Order: sequence, then structure tokens, then C-alpha cells
Amino acid sequence: MKKLEVVLQSHSYPIFISSGLLEKADELISSLLRPKCHKAVLVSNQKVFELYGRKLIGALSRLGLKTSTVLISDGERFKTLRTVENIVLSLIEEKIERNDLLLALGGGVIGDIAGFASAIYLRGIDFLQIPTTLLAQIDSSIGGKTGVNHKLGKNLIGAFHQPKGVLIDPSTLSSLDGRELRSALQEAVKYGVIKDVELFDLLEKNSKELLAKDDSLLEDVIYRCCYIKAGVVSRDEKESGERRILNFGHTIGHALEAATRYKRFKHGEAVGYGIIGAAQIASDLNLLIKNDLDRIQNLVNAFGPLPKTDNIDTKLVAERMAQDKKAVAGRLVFILPDKIGSVIIEEGLPSELVYNVLKKILKGRV
Repeated sequence: MKKLEVVLQSHSYPIFISSGLLEKADELISSLLRPKCHKAVLVSNQKVFELYGRKLIGALSRLGLKTSTVLISDGERFKTLRTVENIVLSLIEEKIERNDLLLALGGGVIGDIAGFASAIYLRGIDFLQIPTTLLAQIDSSIGGKTGVNHKLGKNLIGAFHQPKGVLIDPSTLSSLDGRELRSALQEAVKYGVIKDVELFDLLEKNSKELLAKDDSLLEDVIYRCCYIKAGVVSRDEKESGERRILNFGHTIGHALEAATRYKRFKHGEAVGYGIIGAAQIASDLNLLIKNDLDRIQNLVNAFGPLPKTDNIDTKLVAERMAQDKKAVAGRLVFILPDKIGSVIIEEGLPSELVYNVLKKILKGRV
């Protein structure tokens, strides 16, 4: 079993990575419980629960916890305050107390929603992240970002609420469909570009094997991405400095999701377009050499195909981009690569430059 640690001033927490981990989850969870924890609430969706929920309930039962289940719809369009309200209602009805536990079993949407519910219920109760998709395993389950979407922008409503631990079982990826896998690998490209040349090379040289779900390669990718994110979050928990680099590809990506009402793109697909756009902007500013630009864009395309964008209104995407929650004094913040494995943070780029690149992306010219 591989173990990483997210080290924070408030509290540190472990990330466990091991195939078959769900079979012995009680051994790991027992060390993370509060002394007077008597109840647990498992938040998941129908598909994931049918695959893995009963294993987890069995583990919780062996710990003597009375467990209830809340099943919610999956997908970005269900990341709403209404869904959170339904979870909170269940917590109230089950008389969940501050020492009790909430568990998020599923992908990034489940983790974000359940984490936000745990952040606001009784002003905060403990929760565990048990991600079952590659995207959640390499990214969203770590770092304590929780929240929901608004029709005007993604994740505009939320809170930082760190989990007590993250339990990653790569064997759950056997049930992951091809589109979800390709989407997640775009997020892995992000990590290679911002911090890890060796990870980028691994993705570049083994794209076909990864798409075929090579277990060893996927576990290596998961560990490398988690290692990067754990380190960044440990140094900058609330995104006041270095952590902003994790938003590489997300300024354009989030705007695309919002402009299409979270119905057209998987998150990683939108980020893939965002990576292409950010790399093109960096090239246009003479920050990134053409060889690195080509390698980045080719790797994104290797994990495609991405959804078509030719009928998306450029102005609408630009408007949604202007509402990005990471803007500073009304100026957009872009994370731009200056070489593979290194990025810089740029504020207040010329709007005409950004708009022209965005227009090219939507017309399929980049």
C-alpha cells in the first residue's frame, strides 16, 4: 500500500492508495474516527453504490457504526444547492451529530457535493473521500475544495473543508467507461505540464496503454498526481499563492462548462480545451517554444476525441470566463506554461489576445 500525507496547520490527513483497499476499508477508517463516532452516512449514486456500496457498509458495520445511505443523481448539472439541501435533510432526519462521519463514495461530483454538505452541517462534521473515478482519484478528492455550481459559473458556491482521509482503490477503475477515462487523463496532462516532466513523458509514451487501462501504469499516474497535489496543498491550503497553478486549463474549461449548462462536457474534456488554449496563449506571448506547444496539444488530442465546439457562442463563453471565481480585481488569472514541467501565473492578459484564442478553439483552428 502506498501512503501520502497532506500536512496542514489545522490537521494533516493521509491518502491511501492500494488495489483492493475497499475490502479492508475498516482497518483504515478505524484510525480516522472520532472517539464518540456512532453513525455514518454514505453519499453516493445508484450505479456506484450497486458496485461498491455494500462492501463499504460492511466495513462500517464491522466498526460498529450505524450506517444510512443517501443516493443522489450524478453529473455536473446536479451540483446544486437543492441537492445539498436534500443531503442535509437526511443528516437531520438521521440525527447525525458532530462526532459522526459522512463518506463520499463516487466521482468528483459526489465528493464536491458531499464535502460541501459536511462543511455546512452543524458548522462542519468529518468526512472521508473514497473516489471511484480516475479524475477524482488524481485530483478532486484531495485538497478540501467542496462546493456546487451556479448557472452563471462553476463552483461559485463552496467552502474549503478538508477530509479526514482519502481512500483510493484503483481497482474501481475497471468499471470506468472510456469517455470518463479519457476525460481524467486530461487532468493528468495538467499535472505533467505544471510540475512533472517525467509524468508528461510517461503519458506521452504510454497513451495507448493507459487508454487500455494498464493497471500498473494507472497506479503510477495516480500516485504521481496525488504526490504533486498533496505537496502543493500542504504549502498553500487556501489558494493564496502556489496552489493557483492547479487551475491550469480551468479558466477556459470552467467557462465552457458553464456556457453549455454542464451538459456537453465532462470536466476533463473542458480542461483539455483549456490546456490547449493556455498553451496557445503562452506561445502567442513568446513564453512557450513551438515544440513544447505541439507536444502539449498533441497529448491532449491523444486522449481525445473532445466534444465539438463549433456551435458554442464565443461571447457567452467570454462572459462566463469573466465571472471566474479566481479573478483578481476584475482581471482574469491565467496559468501559462513556459516549458513542460513549469508554469507562471499571469494576471490581466490583453482581452483581445484571450478572445482571439478562444474564438480559434471554438472554431477548431487550434
